[in-house]
Amino acid sequence: MPQPMPESDRLPHALYRAVQVRALDRAAIEGHGIPGLTLMERAGAAAFDLLRRRWPSARRICVICGIGNNGGDGYVLARLALQDGLDASVLQLGNPERLSGDALSAAQAFADAGGVACPLTRIPVTADVIVDGVFGTGLERPVEGAWRQALEQVNRHSAPKLALDIPSGLHADTGQVLGIAVAAQATISFIGLKQGMFTGQGPAYCGEVSFTALSVPAVIYRHEVVSARRVDWTQQQTFLERRSRTAHKGDFGHILVVGGDSGFSGAPRMAAQAAARSGAGLVTVATHHDHAPLLSAVCPEIMSRGVSMGSELAPLLNRANVVAIGPGLGRGRWSRSLLARVLQSRLPLVVDADALNLLAEEPLRRDGWVLTPHPGEAARLLGCTTADVQADRFHAAASLQQRFGGVIVLKGAGTLIADGRARPVAVCTDGNPGMATGGMGDVLAGIIGGLIAQGMPPADAAEMGVCLHGAAADRAARAGERGMLATDLMPEIRYLLNPELTEC
Repeated sequence: MPQPMPESDRLPHALYRAVQVRALDRAAIEGHGIPGLTLMERAGAAAFDLLRRRWPSARRICVICGIGNNGGDGYVLARLALQDGLDASVLQLGNPERLSGDALSAAQAFADAGGVACPLTRIPVTADVIVDGVFGTGLERPVEGAWRQALEQVNRHSAPKLALDIPSGLHADTGQVLGIAVAAQATISFIGLKQGMFTGQGPAYCGEVSFTALSVPAVIYRHEVVSARRVDWTQQQTFLERRSRTAHKGDFGHILVVGGDSGFSGAPRMAAQAAARSGAGLVTVATHHDHAPLLSAVCPEIMSRGVSMGSELAPLLNRANVVAIGPGLGRGRWSRSLLARVLQSRLPLVVDADALNLLAEEPLRRDGWVLTPHPGEAARLLGCTTADVQADRFHAAASLQQRFGGVIVLKGAGTLIADGRARPVAVCTDGNPGMATGGMGDVLAGIIGGLIAQGMPPADAAEMGVCLHGAAADRAARAGERGMLATDLMPEIRYLLNPELTEC
């Protein structure tokens, strides 16, 4: 007998597109003889269990059901709530005569249990929890008309929302809101996690994500290659090794940070400090002459050199084994001279900030570098709009990698890492809104460069660096997201990189 997919309190790392999840569902039904209604019953039961655990005092449950299988899951939940003694009502969206198959069976079972489904006109103000069972993963066009009005009413209601499988109105593949989407406090996803839940607008609308495989046979997952990978610090920290007791600074590399045009000394300093806190053995900053003395005074562990033109970088490049260029670089003649000289080297590069904006003017493809654009920089690199990038971040990351080579780190909620290799794009689920402040990108560039300096391949350094950056911000946010500074991450980076501390 096929073994069921094991359940776990931790989210799986495999992510899928909607069509793949439907194929997995079909494989369970047609290939392994699990009735669709059985899967629907399991989904409704898992969702109801989550609802009871998350909102134990809730007594009045309002379930909004569509006319597809997502609505069927809602009907199962409503029936179980009735049987548990709760006040459960169903508000039907769409013509109930269009209910068919398993969804119709679930609706009939709800009616047989004494439940009454009414057309959605107004959500009761007394509802303690609203359950979203409207659309599921099949939505491909903007929500309009009565459907939009219904979702607007759901969002206006003060009660917390639980979304079944995915918030209605959210595109399962891209994380784009299709006109409007239910803003849920919690989402329970079935059989396979959808990639759009974790990037773009997905995190803002899904709330806390839970998962159940519905006890489908584990073997069905062999038929679908994951479309993306969820990565986080809990996973990445397992790759850390304790340092040898005889180690010296030369064992951990030398990073050169290039940037800081006149008036922009802070950006390269933060990148350099982040590289040092990430464990790089030596850190040098090549910056404007105005800043060199100040940088060394503020952070004496950093070697600072004032340079007037790119040719003066030669001896510094000879001593470094990785370069991070861009923080505070600017776009003037001095900036272009430095970038041109760095691009002549064969060292691994981390390219950030204004170095990306200059690269957009004169595109170049090469391996061995990591580009770290935010959506606006990505749009300039691709010659499109920021809205285009955010509409499908997966496509944007893949396009950037094809055009520029190397490793792409597309920053934002659900940062993506694409390296062009056989492995699927990675989606980081660490981080929080407190990171929306100046300097965070400089810190990330320094972290990634510092990890490369220590011998980590660029793609691996990008994944670990992004997760470390987000996890450090999550620790810093314990003191509050508002007002968090990029430099608040420095002590958290050091803490997280020392497993003997995190194990205590």
